[in-house]
Amino acid sequence: MADSVSGITGKVVRSVDWTNWAGTETSRLARVANPRSEADVVDEIRRAARKGLRVKAIGAGHSFTGVAVTDGVQLRLGALTGITSIDATRGEATVRAGTPLHVLVEELAAFGHALPNLGDIDRQSLAGAAATGTHGTGLRLTGLSAGVRALRMVLADGSVVDCSPTREPDLFQAARLGLGALGVVTEITVAVVPAFLLHAVERPERLPDVLAHVDAVAETNDHFEFYWFPHTDRALTKRNNRVPEGTARRPLRAWRERLDDDLLSNRVFELTNRVATRVPRSTRGINAVAARALGSRQYTDSSHKVFVTAREVRFVESEWAFPRAALGEVVQELRAWVDTHDERISFPVECRVAAADDVWLSTAYEQESCYVAVHRYHRQPRGAYFDAFEAIAVNHRGRPHWGKLHTRDADYLRSVYPRFDDFLAVRDRVDPQRRFANPYLDRVLGA
Repeated sequence: MADSVSGITGKVVRSVDWTNWAGTETSRLARVANPRSEADVVDEIRRAARKGLRVKAIGAGHSFTGVAVTDGVQLRLGALTGITSIDATRGEATVRAGTPLHVLVEELAAFGHALPNLGDIDRQSLAGAAATGTHGTGLRLTGLSAGVRALRMVLADGSVVDCSPTREPDLFQAARLGLGALGVVTEITVAVVPAFLLHAVERPERLPDVLAHVDAVAETNDHFEFYWFPHTDRALTKRNNRVPEGTARRPLRAWRERLDDDLLSNRVFELTNRVATRVPRSTRGINAVAARALGSRQYTDSSHKVFVTAREVRFVESEWAFPRAALGEVVQELRAWVDTHDERISFPVECRVAAADDVWLSTAYEQESCYVAVHRYHRQPRGAYFDAFEAIAVNHRGRPHWGKLHTRDADYLRSVYPRFDDFLAVRDRVDPQRRFANPYLDRVLGA
């Protein structure tokens, strides 16, 4: 690891290596900063500008793409955490940008509130999740970025800007899902609702039956998703629905939670993936067993405890959004590819639906969407699987998740995002020197 000299302090500081959660991206950093206030963020950005360094804020590093990579100054926002205010009348909370989602939902619960929707992983920071388009499932519910009501951010020149639908509206529209390309968000106001319980029903079903009824099931449940186990015709379905006020909380029994969510879904799953990596021909049999190992279960619990699944097994992922009507065709095409190629896929394929929204770079911009996500164990080669899935996705004019693996560039993305050039115009205005650029953004947005 090379040494470098700081022009600000005159001290020799050691360059720093950084790796994201999945190990798909690494970088050597000129400097790591841990700002404890918005003023510190301003100082760091101005210092970087004087030294000609690029800047990137980082949350949990949970994106699989290089969206958070920098060779300059990495701002770790872990000290900028916590709720600063809640307005129950307006149904919104103002939160410091570095707050992890798992911390935010617990703090909201303490005040009797919740996020209206949530993905199945809650390790990300609020700012990072919004900036990359994190979403949950539910045909009447949008992703996290669509629930952003206002933002406070530091721009490339060190100025601090508040933006909302009525104040700097174009910057607001772009920054709700800004990819870290416009500035460093320090505070976010998000929509919240009174805390609520969800009744969860999870059960294995045959994939042909799931696809035959997917539209009706999605329309009659608050949240619906399913996981198809490749090399089998089996899927695990999940239906989550709000319960009437006053319904008793009936969480999973402790032994069942330990069995399903700790032992089977994490420890045993880690072991079976290691076996499948060393002995690929065992994958079909492992999937056949896994598809039946997680049996039916029902429980009622706080919304965030139902939404979130503990994920301790590391993986890499690619996820694409499509118009909702394409779900069955996309899954069938992917299944046909798996069945006719010599690849062994040990991770289930995740399928979800979500409402349309108006966020410029949202994968659900102006379309009810379905999401299909493919994964591979982090120790396994990706092979041709991800490339084959991307080819299917492109054929359906899909939109790749900004934080998950894909190879598309600005020309393709412009063709599927009607407001793409509006976003670029905002970027040109607030960051003409590309202080917040990196190779990933150069590819997906253009240099």
